[in-house]
Amino acid sequence: MAVAANELLGPILRDVSRSFYLTLRVLPHTVRPQIGLAYLLARTSDTVADTGLVPWKDRVEKLRQFRERIRYADALPVEFNDLMEHQGNPAEHRLMMRSHETLELLDSLTPEDRGQVQLLLETITRGQELDLRRFGDGQKLVALQTPRELDDYTYHVAGCVGEFWTRLTRKYCFPDVQMDDDAFLADAANFGRGLQLVNVLRDLPRDLREGRCYLPAQDLDSAGLEPEDLLEAENMAALRPVFNKWMRTARAHLEAGWRYTNSIPFNHYRLRLACAWPILLGTKTLDKLADANPLQSEPRIKATRGEVRGIIWRTVWRLPFRGAWQNLFTPA
Repeated sequence: MAVAANELLGPILRDVSRSFYLTLRVLPHTVRPQIGLAYLLARTSDTVADTGLVPWKDRVEKLRQFRERIRYADALPVEFNDLMEHQGNPAEHRLMMRSHETLELLDSLTPEDRGQVQLLLETITRGQELDLRRFGDGQKLVALQTPRELDDYTYHVAGCVGEFWTRLTRKYCFPDVQMDDDAFLADAANFGRGLQLVNVLRDLPRDLREGRCYLPAQDLDSAGLEPEDLLEAENMAALRPVFNKWMRTARAHLEAGWRYTNSIPFNHYRLRLACAWPILLGTKTLDKLADANPLQSEPRIKATRGEVRGIIWRTVWRLPFRGAWQNLFTPA
């Protein structure tokens, strides 16, 4: 099992997400296996949900089977052969092939840690199932209806991850530190929401082509727009007030993430770095979105490798200096 764990949490995870692998490597060893495993399970379920050549109802059923196996070690094994036939991403294909080992790794956790991972995956997979039922096979463009639905979506994808991360790090890294746990947990959830909202805004053209509009129809209607109008880049001027509203929400959530990061005890350098990197990358992406036409498919808006390296370097050298560290993030 140790060899399988090293491979799953090493090259397998690295190949499906180099950015998260970087975050995982900086985490304290006391929480690295649990958080890495949770990521692999969530990425597996995400691959199931996103395999578009398989009918959506079949994907819902496969998600249910996967969720059942996560809940119960003695549940029937989950076979992904039918999905792997349609999986063009080699890294995700390997992840699916090794899914039984990922589940065995889950079974090997302590009961309390296993329960936390199970709770997280219950929330994530139910959100994925809701998404499949809402959008189907993507043959018709469908929008979320209300801001509440978008908030609920970002919670199921990433807000719940912030809560999971917090419960785990609180237990293993600084259990005896006195703090306002309710506020800390709320900031954690909004931190996750903010990261996912950045993804929603950045990936808008791709999602629209796949029949998914995560910007609420209620907001679009206030701007005199239909979801189909967003397929035309020249409609960005009309969309800009709606888009800017959600940019402000994303920034507010990232500000909660920065507050969360600075609530972590100062000597927990690794944890603060692991939180700071996605916040600063998210902020960089929002800055780029503000200066671009986000309805244009190309070029895809994202931080360059040089910008990523720059963020890592700035955070590392400022880490011991409170004032310099605080200056990394400017609140709205």
